[in-house]
Amino acid sequence: MSDVSVSADKLEAALRQALQPESCVVSDDSHQHAGHAGANGTGFGTHFSVQIKARCFNGLTHVQRHRLVYDALRDLIPQGVHALVIKAEPV
Repeated sequence: MSDVSVSADKLEAALRQALQPESCVVSDDSHQHAGHAGANGTGFGTHFSVQIKARCFNGLTHVQRHRLVYDALRDLIPQGVHALVIKAEPV
């Protein structure tokens, strides 16, 4: 795979812009998945964790909240994201 084109900062910026969360933390966990499927050999840019709290999640099911997160990241995911752990909570 080529240079890392997606980062935790880029994911967080996209989530903040789209969902206006009360809190949002994105971690790059790629280094924990070296040698696993989807790893790109750099230790960065493939496996992420998202913890996000937003009012737009109020009244939504778990699946609906995850869909909003994936929708917000739709342009970044194809750039090399292999795995995304999401904890999306209403406010």
